Amino acid sequence: MKEIDKMALFRLSVLGPLVSREQLQRGELQQIIRELAQRNYAIPGSRRSQLGEKTIQAWYYNWLKDGIEGLVPQTRTDRGLSKLAPEVQEAILNAKRENPRRSIRQIQQLLETTGVVANDVLSRSSIHRLLQTHGLSRMTGSASLLEEKRSFTTEFAGSIWYGDVLHGPTVPTPKGMRKAYLVSLMDDASRLIAHSAFCLGETALDIEGVLKQAVLKRGLPRKLIVDNGAAYRSATLQGICARLGIHLIFCRPYAPEGKGKLERWHRTFRAQFLSEIDSSQISDLSDLNARLWAWVERLYHQTPHSGLCGLTPLARYQKDLLKIRTLGQRAANLDAIFMHRVSRFVRKDGTVSYEGKFFEVPYELAGQTVQLVVDPHTETVVGVENSAGELLGFATLLDAVGNMQRVRRKSQPTDADANHTSRTGPNMIETALVQYHGKKGA
Repeated sequence: MKEIDKMALFRLSVLGPLVSREQLQRGELQQIIRELAQRNYAIPGSRRSQLGEKTIQAWYYNWLKDGIEGLVPQTRTDRGLSKLAPEVQEAILNAKRENPRRSIRQIQQLLETTGVVANDVLSRSSIHRLLQTHGLSRMTGSASLLEEKRSFTTEFAGSIWYGDVLHGPTVPTPKGMRKAYLVSLMDDASRLIAHSAFCLGETALDIEGVLKQAVLKRGLPRKLIVDNGAAYRSATLQGICARLGIHLIFCRPYAPEGKGKLERWHRTFRAQFLSEIDSSQISDLSDLNARLWAWVERLYHQTPHSGLCGLTPLARYQKDLLKIRTLGQRAANLDAIFMHRVSRFVRKDGTVSYEGKFFEVPYELAGQTVQLVVDPHTETVVGVENSAGELLGFATLLDAVGNMQRVRRKSQPTDADANHTSRTGPNMIETALVQYHGKKGA
């Protein structure tokens, strides 16, 4: 006996309230169909759970005409056939074969530019179906090969951190309601959140602030894996990681699986924190962060994790405390490490410009290109370094009026005088170094 198609059986079950009736009253057909369309179904081979009224009606009339056979899905006779003109099909296929890396959009633009088709006549779906029929919908070569991916976990905590940003709720600020962004750093081996904070932006400066707190609390990771976005690719963040000995790694575009553990934590965070918090009760950004840190330290870090053999993230992290890289001597200079470095030319009057302001640096640097040490939070130049990172002196905001009363040097010292000064006593740059370090310690 011939087996009945499974889809036909499903369709018949949907039509049950109709086909079981011997006779339908006037208007009753549409009423029942409307009721059936409002139900949820486990549709075979589909993620949808509802059916349209026209679909159910078509099935009913097919059943009236051909019985159960009328409910068997029919294969389209034009499947695989393109309705495009033969010359257009040939142009599309030739364009793809000439350069397999051409996208559908590029092929569409090429045919419009060369006059093969008129503008906005050729649809992207038509091109895709034609390429798919001829086995050209994927790029050839290494880009089309299936890439092997494997789940992994580092052996020790502190080996790899992941960084990412999650959009958060709006919070009151002095300038009105602003969206908050959650910037987080997670340890791979322990799933511990090295630090996480809501910020009013997702800029490089926001990320650097979270990184600074993370290394103060949890030491230095060997690698930091982040997105490929502009904020993570900023020269300032790359410079900070280089000075801290952190290998900064960028995920490939459109490959979020590179930070799968952090993405999974984001789902947990949405379900357990964001869904439970009443945003109307948040007074400001600091209030939101206080709630965040309480949840992370008291709940998330203290909850056993299925991926850690039942250990909590904090307990797993503490197992490797002896292997964690500490800041060591860098701790004393951490503020200087997180300063920004900007290249500038020193003018003849011993000044440099930054963000529309002028700063005075040691006069001996006039005519040289130096690295300004900038406090990014106040946009103030605090010092000057050479290309090797050695501090050359202190920087002060230009006081043009005060300079009217200062005594100017009337002549340049000779080479012999300069050599003698460098051997017998501190010069102006050495004095500036003392001033700079004194200001840092204050």
